[in-house]
Amino acid sequence: MPHVVGRMDDVPPGEGRAFVAGGVQVAVFRLRDGSLHATQAACPHSGGPLADGQTDASVLVCPLHLYAFRWSDGACTGGAAPLRIYPVREESGQLVVLV
Repeated sequence: MPHVVGRMDDVPPGEGRAFVAGGVQVAVFRLRDGSLHATQAACPHSGGPLADGQTDASVLVCPLHLYAFRWSDGACTGGAAPLRIYPVREESGQLVVLV
């Protein structure tokens, strides 16, 4: 089900922010190339705040233990449990996450 979580302007380019979508904590990222990504808010390895992680076009890196997760499928490049990835889009300046 789609949920408006905030405004596009709430997430600066190159950063992530935590939101709640339908009772689910999510982290939404706006990459410098303009693409959007959304995932669960807590790292499955140790509960790290993923919205504070570093990211590029292909991976998100947890800020606690530097585990890297692929945007394409949520898999951890180091063998830890995968992330849940959520569809996200922009509609009229609003961030919409499907959970």
